[in-house]
Amino acid sequence: MSPRVVVLAGGVGGSKFTIGVREALRRRDAEPATVVVNTGDDLWLSGVRLQPDVDSIVYALAGVNDAVRGWGRAGDSERVNHELQEWGAGWPWFTLGDLDLGTHLARTGWLREGLSPTAVIERMSRRWDLGVRLLPMTDAEVDTHVVLSGGVRMHFQEWWTRHRAALEPLAFENPGMDAARPAPGVAEAIAAADVVLVAPSNPVVSVGPILAVPGVRAALRETPAVVVGVSPIIGGRVVRGMADVCLAAIGVETSASAVAAHYGARSSGGLLDAWLLAEEDADLSGEVGSTGIRSVVTALWMTDAAATADIVDTALAAAGF
Repeated sequence: MSPRVVVLAGGVGGSKFTIGVREALRRRDAEPATVVVNTGDDLWLSGVRLQPDVDSIVYALAGVNDAVRGWGRAGDSERVNHELQEWGAGWPWFTLGDLDLGTHLARTGWLREGLSPTAVIERMSRRWDLGVRLLPMTDAEVDTHVVLSGGVRMHFQEWWTRHRAALEPLAFENPGMDAARPAPGVAEAIAAADVVLVAPSNPVVSVGPILAVPGVRAALRETPAVVVGVSPIIGGRVVRGMADVCLAAIGVETSASAVAAHYGARSSGGLLDAWLLAEEDADLSGEVGSTGIRSVVTALWMTDAAATADIVDTALAAAGF
């Protein structure tokens, strides 16, 4: 039986994992996965709407991403970005490539015409054979803000890109989240899934906003699917980025078992049925099990599409497929 798969993903880790999901399902001749993408990173800049996580996943699946930098288009130029800076527009520390700007302009134009973010992503997906169905977590604008000492607030992208997460965060907020709803198709996809995979994305600012959308946690609690998470922590260290700083801000230790406990077991009102641990963290299997989450130890380095597909195969096997 070929499983119907939903993935919760964001960031570079999410884009690499999604490539592995596509490959693993193609091996099984299964139907394409539905990928619910974090939109908390979104922002308005120089009059255009940016969706960094959406674009990272689209570019990666299309094979046009800059794999060295981890964001943007391969071989991009920056003439327009330089001109914006000459005008004192935009953020001098936030580079927009020319090809990337083409994406943002197209998106903004469609939004101005009245299309929803869901419809915009569907239209974007027509350009390349992505091999998955992409959905934003919500059509509402719920950009992530970082709360610093003294009541200072800034957009997540400024904190992450300009300050490289060096300013100690007190909290992360998504203004407008209380009134948000899952994007059309999100709750339905989760309800109809056989397996829900939580990508090894940043648990706080990539997966966290998806789970914060009212209705998403309820859909995950009620789905008959098996929910399997993949640890973003290997050997007690984050694989990429500054997720350890984000975890510390919410009082979670940077360890595979602590992140599993943060998500919690579905049997006790949490999220997970099973959790993939790296071989380097095999000694934490008992700690994970004590939370009510079944642990599976395997190789977790996403070195290429084939290795990542093997990880996904292990996750699917943990779900009984």
